[in-house]
Amino acid sequence: MKGQLKAPRIIDALIPLLFLIVLLIINIQIFGNDSLSGSNQMVLIFSAVVAASIAVFRLGFSWDTLQEGIVKSISSAMGAILILFLIGALAGTWLMSGIVPAMIYYGLEVLSPEIFLFAACFISSVVSVATGSSWTTVATVGVALLGIGKALGFEEGIIAGAIISGAYFGDKMSPLSDTTNLAPAMAGTDLFTHIKYMAKTTTPTMIITLLLFIIIGLNYETAGSVEDVKAISEAISAKFNITGWLFIVPLVVLVMIVKRVPAIPALLTGALLGGVFALIFQPEIVKMVANDTGSFAYLGFKAVMMSLYGKIAIVTENDIVNELLVTGGMAGMLDTIWLIICAMVFGGIMEESGMLKVLAEAIIAKVHSVGSLIASTAATCVFFNITTSDQYLAILVPGRMYADVYRKRGLKPENLSRTLEDSATVTSVLVPWNTCGATQASVLGVATLTYAPYCFFNIISPIMTILYGYLEIGIHYYEPEEELV
Repeated sequence: MKGQLKAPRIIDALIPLLFLIVLLIINIQIFGNDSLSGSNQMVLIFSAVVAASIAVFRLGFSWDTLQEGIVKSISSAMGAILILFLIGALAGTWLMSGIVPAMIYYGLEVLSPEIFLFAACFISSVVSVATGSSWTTVATVGVALLGIGKALGFEEGIIAGAIISGAYFGDKMSPLSDTTNLAPAMAGTDLFTHIKYMAKTTTPTMIITLLLFIIIGLNYETAGSVEDVKAISEAISAKFNITGWLFIVPLVVLVMIVKRVPAIPALLTGALLGGVFALIFQPEIVKMVANDTGSFAYLGFKAVMMSLYGKIAIVTENDIVNELLVTGGMAGMLDTIWLIICAMVFGGIMEESGMLKVLAEAIIAKVHSVGSLIASTAATCVFFNITTSDQYLAILVPGRMYADVYRKRGLKPENLSRTLEDSATVTSVLVPWNTCGATQASVLGVATLTYAPYCFFNIISPIMTILYGYLEIGIHYYEPEEELV
């Protein structure tokens, strides 16, 4: 059977990709932000059908072989899916316990509109460097910052852009980050050489990003007022028992992440502790969520379970606050998980049939200068973020593809590892059907295409690394004696 398989041509690989892009554009124009509720998922399935048809009827693959590729692709996303479920559960108990409302309450006390966007980006970057996780950062302090920003009168897209910019700075630079460890492993360099070399492009990118948010903040006409902020704070304090003791829970989660406790047990601990703190500090909220009669033990168990798995809404007399105090629990993540699975079906077929590989090889064939090599690497990473819908594959596959090319050009591996992070890690969150883009849109409740234009750090990073390549700034070459080794 293997001998009967045909090698895919460029046109074979382009057909399902172009079909996907065109249909997604049409789909988003028709459904807008509601496209994540099911229509984007169907577009990915239709595109997978096109790819499978080419693989079976033209290239000679059996369906069983393609199905193995699909299962392998979905399996690679299972960790992300489990984390998504736990983020939903954590959001539920942290709302009911008053943790997120407390973050919003205290944040409104200290953050002014002029510095808010800068502060949101900076705070997110610090937390993300400490934890090594953009997902944890966005799901915890990011959710609170979004609420603060909306209360101050900022549009949700620009708030989310500031949060994500900071979160992905940390995800890119922290030695605790999985992508920061994966990229040098694929390129063939060590972790701290990678981080030190990556700082050359990342530092100016982050400075530009922070300056942009300062400029926007100073010139932004917010819809909120001092009276609105005061009313929001009063509504929160009237409904919840606001106390500093609530911050023990996020502190425990952050310490666990810093101590290299895996994300799944850390998030599960945070979600369960949130339920415990709800019983201790917010008994009236617990009774309201349970909406039943009986002993407090019965009501507490029911309310905690409801906050873990389903939608809860805390109602106050302030409409703005009511919009902030809603969460979907685990069930609220199902659309995102559905999207990820459908994306992995498409990516699995494209990978298994060799169509992704032939497209990548065509790009490599056009490379001549150092600048074009780095630009091609960045483009390939973005391409894999779009087609495989997975940040890790966007690092792994180009890393394997280009490692030998860089070495033959006399370029040290840190050139490749930096480019992988400058392009694959940060652009994943800009793709609506990528696991990262889908996740952050779901966690923040802001559509990917709404926040993407304001993710300045994520947009500038690949441009910066390409610019460095063409200008040959900070490019490390092998010495003659090193090339002989």
